Amino acid sequence: MDRIVEIERLTKTFSNKRGIHDISLNVQRGDVYGFFGPNGAGKTTVMKMMTGLSRADQGKVRLFGHDVATHYEQAMAKVGVLIETAEAYEYMSGRKNLELAASLYPELARRRVDEVLELVGLSSVQHEKVGHYSLGMKQRLGLASAILSKPELLILDEPTNGLDIEGMVQIREIIMRLAREEKITFFISSHLIYEMELMCNRIGILSDGKILTEGILSEQLKGRFATLEEFFLHEVNKERGTVSHA
Repeated sequence: MDRIVEIERLTKTFSNKRGIHDISLNVQRGDVYGFFGPNGAGKTTVMKMMTGLSRADQGKVRLFGHDVATHYEQAMAKVGVLIETAEAYEYMSGRKNLELAASLYPELARRRVDEVLELVGLSSVQHEKVGHYSLGMKQRLGLASAILSKPELLILDEPTNGLDIEGMVQIREIIMRLAREEKITFFISSHLIYEMELMCNRIGILSDGKILTEGILSEQLKGRFATLEEFFLHEVNKERGTVSHA
C-alpha cells in the first residue's frame, strides 16, 4: 500500500505552553484512520497543519508525496476537508449551496450534485433552506460539499460532535459507505472512542499533545484488552507511570 499522509516530527507550541510535540504517523491508501484523543489533546492543531491552516514550528506534513508547506496546491489537489463545523449559507437551499461550491470545479459533471445529495441522504430535503436543517443534516451537507470534487483523501475533524445518537449513526454509515463505494481514504479525529472502534481499521492515540501509540486496530492495539477504551486507559496510565502490574 502507498502512503497518502506522512507526518514527521510535527511540533507546535503556543504561548500558554500547550501544543503538540514530535508527532509522527502515516496513513495508507484505503485506510479509515482514526485520530483519537480527549478534548484538548491537540487533534485539531494537527489537522489545521495538515491542511495549511496553521504552520508548524518544526516537522513536515506530506499529502500524496507533496509537502503542504512548500507545495500546497499539489498537496491539496485530491483532498476534501471538514474541520470543526460545517459552514453553509442558511438562506439558501442545500442544493444551491452545493451548486455554488460545484462552480469552483468547472470540470465536474452536472450530475455530481445529485450524486452527493444521494450519497449523504439529503435528496428529499435538497430544496429546503439550510436554516431549517437539523445539526445532523448540516453536517451531512458539509460532507457532501467536501466530497464534491471526488477527493481521494477526506480529512474530518470531529464529524459526529454535537449530534444525537441517530445523527452519529447516520454520519458513521455515510463514512463507511464512502470508503467502500467511492474508495476514499479517511483521516478522522474524534474524542468518542466507541465511534472510532466501529469505523476505523487503523488508529493513532493522542494525549497531552503526544502520540502514545498507533497501528492496526484489531491486531496491534487492543491485544489482550476487551475494548479500545480499556486499551486507551492502559496507555494513558502507562505514560503517566500509574499502570498497575498486579
